[in-house]
Amino acid sequence: MEKKNLVIVESPAKAKTIGKYLGKNFIVLASYGHVRDLLPKKGSVDPDNDFHLTYSPIEKNKKYFDKISQAVDKVDSILLATDPDREGEAISWHIAELLQENSLLNEKTIRRVVFHEITKNAIKAAIDNPRDISSDLVNAQQARRALDYLVGFNLSPLLWKKIRQGLSAGRVQSPALRMIVERETEIKAFKSQEYWTIESDLIHKRKNFKAKLNVYEQTKLKQFSINNEKQALQTKESLIKEANGELIVEKVTKKQRKRNPTAPFITSTLQQEASRKLGFGAQRTMSIAQQLYEGIDVGNGSEGLITYMRTDSVHLSKEAVEEIRNYIKNQYGEDHLPKDIQVYKTKSKNAQEAHEGIRPTNAEYAPESIKEFLSKDQLKLYDLIWKRSIACQMIHATIDTVSIDFSCGKDNNFHATGSTIAKPGFMAVYLEGSDDDKAIDDKKEKILPPLQEGDKVKLKEIKAEQHFTEPPPRFTEASLVKSLEEHDIGRPSTYASIISTLQNRKYVILEKKRFSPTDVGEVVAKFLTEYFNQYVDYDFTAGLEDKLDAIARGEKKWIPLLREFWQPFIELIDKIEKTVDRNKVTTEKLDEKCPKCNNQISIRLGRHGKFIGCDGYPECDYTRNLDGSENSSNEPEVIDKKCPKCSSDLVIKAGRYGKFIGCSGYPDCKHMEPLEKPKETEVDCPECKKGKILQRKSRYGKIFYSCANYPKCKYAIWNEPVNEQCPECSWPILSIKVTKRKGTEKICPQKECKYSEQVELAE
Repeated sequence: MEKKNLVIVESPAKAKTIGKYLGKNFIVLASYGHVRDLLPKKGSVDPDNDFHLTYSPIEKNKKYFDKISQAVDKVDSILLATDPDREGEAISWHIAELLQENSLLNEKTIRRVVFHEITKNAIKAAIDNPRDISSDLVNAQQARRALDYLVGFNLSPLLWKKIRQGLSAGRVQSPALRMIVERETEIKAFKSQEYWTIESDLIHKRKNFKAKLNVYEQTKLKQFSINNEKQALQTKESLIKEANGELIVEKVTKKQRKRNPTAPFITSTLQQEASRKLGFGAQRTMSIAQQLYEGIDVGNGSEGLITYMRTDSVHLSKEAVEEIRNYIKNQYGEDHLPKDIQVYKTKSKNAQEAHEGIRPTNAEYAPESIKEFLSKDQLKLYDLIWKRSIACQMIHATIDTVSIDFSCGKDNNFHATGSTIAKPGFMAVYLEGSDDDKAIDDKKEKILPPLQEGDKVKLKEIKAEQHFTEPPPRFTEASLVKSLEEHDIGRPSTYASIISTLQNRKYVILEKKRFSPTDVGEVVAKFLTEYFNQYVDYDFTAGLEDKLDAIARGEKKWIPLLREFWQPFIELIDKIEKTVDRNKVTTEKLDEKCPKCNNQISIRLGRHGKFIGCDGYPECDYTRNLDGSENSSNEPEVIDKKCPKCSSDLVIKAGRYGKFIGCSGYPDCKHMEPLEKPKETEVDCPECKKGKILQRKSRYGKIFYSCANYPKCKYAIWNEPVNEQCPECSWPILSIKVTKRKGTEKICPQKECKYSEQVELAE
């Protein structure tokens, strides 16, 4: 009788794919992630008992574990096939521990199997080579979990007492918040400087191009050499006279340079590139990558299309490289293959080289050939991964560059540079994006006409252009991930959850794809930096990550690490709790006196953000907004209008969500109306058909459109409505949507209808 085996994975999609490759003697079940976790209460990590961890089964996953328990009785061996990383190792250990606790094993063999891609060969190789659970990897994950718990359960309550209820601090999220707040501080402190550039518009043999003033009156120009309009215009006029309608080619320099392809994706670079090129957030990228890894049916049943997406190694297996090189040879020709295999070195000193970079499991599955089986987002991400993997084994690109110096009179020089791609090489398939819009503009190909020394070039115009230095840009998701990686904060697999936590806690907001801290985020970061600087220090956080990696490699023990961290940390918590006054944390003194009572005034953190208030509160209730506008609750601004309910004066009041018009007879009369009246459109409400659609402002200042019959009719949309019927679903209206990526579109407001059409609006 053949042996029966139970294979346990994390997700049902993965179970379905793996089940396809294994025979009738295998049962494949999913645990649906973790089966148990630390109890969410004080004492689950006990420092006084050698940091004993108290785990409890996760209630929502109990029914899945019960299925596993029932299946154990029917099999001879259990294979734990959870993800091939620290977290996956811990899940396997927890499953084994629970089965042991419930006396279900009864001398059955239980082994760990690891694979980095869900393909038939990889699964078979893993099943044939099982191993024991790695206690080093499990202990590294337990140490990380215990540290996060100890920080969260001790620092968060302190924030509640010293700032306000409901706040949280995390071992890794707090340094990331500090990073965003420090960038905002730099931006606020930045003082812009004026500078001017002088540029010539030239034409030669019908080819228009530009050259920039490089030397003026024998002096090489620097950024601030010309720093005011008067000087710029004088320089321009002088050059026009010297040029007399033409510039002369003084020197032509031609060079050829090579540009090498980029390494295969790792988790962080995939998140960065998906953000730059596709506009995907880190969480969205990882979710789609998980789907591609776990399996998609591409006509022959479900199969994994990419290797494991949580990796910090750029290594590719010998078999994968051979497959990619064969594909390049067949599709692009042998001249696109370098003689030697392209080998990439992993930057992270803690990377696990047994892992691979993120690549397609089958190079022959070109995106176009399987597009019908993929969703829109899956195709976009797969296309990115496939192209980067193919390009990484292709020949370098060869770029011809030319730089030309033009004389303008005897003491002045204009300079132009240009480039052409002589041989595209890998660039025929893939080119890496950039976080910086200016860098993208600078990389754009500029082609100059063929010129030789002594040639005369016609001058069309000389322009003087004013510029101002700009502050450092706010972080995008891509640049934040890059910065976290550079500072060694967290690990690639945690970046998505770090960013998500900061947004969920309302510490940061994402506007126009860039992060800015909220008022409460700034106060929390300031408090942590001032009183817990060591624990939000970038080097300290990175050092702790290195120690966790050393535990995973078996070079360090985990309990001594927790002891080393805990004692100074809890002593500091106790000290700050006793010595720091809440007012000191939530107020910032201003060098100004209250105009009502002459007390000191300060910037304070209120329920809905920062405001300026008198230190004499509650005796003096003077307040004003940070922008200087008055906000005194005792002196509402009377307007020339009577209340329609009780004929009392109407006044402008400052409420929870900003200013509004209310009755002075409050609380006897509770009439209120918005400060800004809604604007009526010409569009009838498509739902109730009884009122017009009005343009309104949300309490956060965002414009939306809703029915005039609210609250009887609650129809509302974010985009501007248009009096046109949807040609697909016949909904009475369309709406105008404007995005940077797609420009202006007419779309159907009905979610289930996907109608959209590109439009050009008259200015």
